[in-house]
Amino acid sequence: MNRRGRWSRRVVDRCGTVARALRARGALLFRRGRTPGLRTAKTTLAAVTAFVLADWLHTSDEPILAPLTALLVVQLTMYETIAHGRERIVSVVAGVLVAVGFASVAGLTWWSLGAVVAVSLVAGRLLRLGPHLPEVPISAMLVLAVGGAESAAAGRVIETLIGAAVGVLVNLVIAPPLYIQPASDAIGELADRMGLYCRDLAAVLRSEWSRSAADSYLNLARGLSAEVSRADERLAHTERSARLNPRGRLAREVQPRLRIALTALEHAQVGLRNLARALLDRTYYVPEDQADTIYDPDTRAALADVLEAVAAAVEGVVPIASGAASSRVARDQLERHLAELKRRRDRLGTRLLVDPHADSGAWQQHGALLAAIDRLRVEIEAAVRPSDTPWRPPPLTARQRKAVRRAITVAAEHHPSRAAAGRGRVKRIPARLGRRRIGNG
Repeated sequence: MNRRGRWSRRVVDRCGTVARALRARGALLFRRGRTPGLRTAKTTLAAVTAFVLADWLHTSDEPILAPLTALLVVQLTMYETIAHGRERIVSVVAGVLVAVGFASVAGLTWWSLGAVVAVSLVAGRLLRLGPHLPEVPISAMLVLAVGGAESAAAGRVIETLIGAAVGVLVNLVIAPPLYIQPASDAIGELADRMGLYCRDLAAVLRSEWSRSAADSYLNLARGLSAEVSRADERLAHTERSARLNPRGRLAREVQPRLRIALTALEHAQVGLRNLARALLDRTYYVPEDQADTIYDPDTRAALADVLEAVAAAVEGVVPIASGAASSRVARDQLERHLAELKRRRDRLGTRLLVDPHADSGAWQQHGALLAAIDRLRVEIEAAVRPSDTPWRPPPLTARQRKAVRRAITVAAEHHPSRAAAGRGRVKRIPARLGRRRIGNG
């Protein structure tokens, strides 16, 4: 009977795991703020439109390159779509030029094929095409296979241009989403995980405490860093979606609030890790089987009260950061949580008072524990601090300008006089761009 009961519990646990996995998959498909099937519809429309246009222009007998390019160009954000389109055009043109150059000297042989692939890869690395690097030798080999005919080379370039242009236009007409809600949800899930961690740790402190439990909760606190990274990636995706987006103003307004909250929660996660570290370190001052005697039951209950107050305060950050609730009401409620946290922390501090001359180890460990709690309270309060500076996406040429500065810095180590002249030219670039914009305006 006992074996049957264990088997039935195992079946129930397995069914629960499957149900949670299905709910997680459904959440990915039907997340709030995301239109189901939008990217699929946009990609299909771009591929079909590119094929019809290329076929109408008679670029080749089977203009499959145009829909293929459109398929690869359409991305989640407008910035990524333009960047992919530009890099794909550059890779195809580079491959075609390499193939045409070799075809004028030799046809398709084993050595010409090897030379084309090698030169194409070197050219792709020099152009810093990244994931689009293999497209350079692929384009070169396809053009070389037809003898480097000008019609084949021109048709391949034209189809690439058609596919890239259609992909960008479709993504512009059907405005890509800003992905604000996924970032807000990820920050909310991070806060919920941190709150659940605090409540679970409080429950263990109220029941049984041991060195193994302290070690386990330290590992769980470290594991929260994965949730922080996930939320940071979601917010970075929101920031990318605001670039070149006609509706980017909404993301620019929300980004400072979400970024401040995420940064504070990240620091709070470090505070939880320090708190768990202090609890574990304290268990090594007594034998392992006597870890529950380190703190008396009343002290552990006071610490559990503090952790429950931390959980309530962390969860109170979410409505303010996401803007889901009235800002005034949510802030008043969070202030009450923080005041209660301070009151419970002070009560715990009175119970942890110890003479440093009588027990220097306890004095140090108790101080580390209280310092971690104070840091948690400060970071939670900073999570809802309003931002005074508006957020703007970085300029599109920021990476190129950084690469130029890095090259100048390297050159300065060998030619200081040339580096000074180069820095002067870089400083004049923004002024030239400004005058050009004024002239175009």
